[in-house]
Amino acid sequence: MVKVVFHDAKLWRSIIQALSTMVDEATFTFSPEGIRMRAMDPSRIAMVDFEMPSTSFEEYDCEAEAKAGVNLDQFNKLVKRASSGEKLELELKPDEGRLRVRFRGRITRGFAVPLLDLGYEELPTPRISFNVQARLLADAVEEALKDAELVSDHVKIQATPDELVFQSSSDKGESSTTFSKEGGALLELNVKEPSRAMYSLSYLTDMMKASAASDIMELQFSTNIPLTLIFDLPGGGRIQYWLAPRLEE
Repeated sequence: MVKVVFHDAKLWRSIIQALSTMVDEATFTFSPEGIRMRAMDPSRIAMVDFEMPSTSFEEYDCEAEAKAGVNLDQFNKLVKRASSGEKLELELKPDEGRLRVRFRGRITRGFAVPLLDLGYEELPTPRISFNVQARLLADAVEEALKDAELVSDHVKIQATPDELVFQSSSDKGESSTTFSKEGGALLELNVKEPSRAMYSLSYLTDMMKASAASDIMELQFSTNIPLTLIFDLPGGGRIQYWLAPRLEE
């Protein structure tokens, strides 16, 4: 049996929303060390990785590894009912076939999510060497992507030792956002060598849903290879995305 209690149900609402924008169904693994989930999107262009250590929880009771395959869209609808000040309780009993979800506050509300047999696949961690690493304010990146969407469905990201630039162009026009340390939104920039790559805006916009759970994000990329976005969560958890590049014509 697995039973865990997290002190902030509203934070979990943001986490599940961020995961559900990328994949429809996923398997959560409960272990004595914590909860983790890794899945590819249906097109296999992007991957999402989530982990929350047991130390992040107010209560964490899990003696042996257990898996829970769920429909994330349905799970998302349930956790949207979470309110500020409520605690989240998850309970998984052997052979019951359901993940029980409770919100505990002024009253206690309970739901059950049917478990799915998803044929669990252990996805390897991508082994990529990045030439650019940047820490940024997440809301500033969201604004840059919204500007880019006005003119295109993709964005070019370029980095030099001094700045990080998001550019988009099409027959609709051009958009450009420059991040520099002097501006305040770029907190850290490490560039081993100048890099440039192009990525899908629709995927990046979905990934930025994780900003509801983390004000600061990390971006890593190199010329024409997949990028990764990392959102550190309160208590030591993390949501990490990988996205394949679009090849420029």
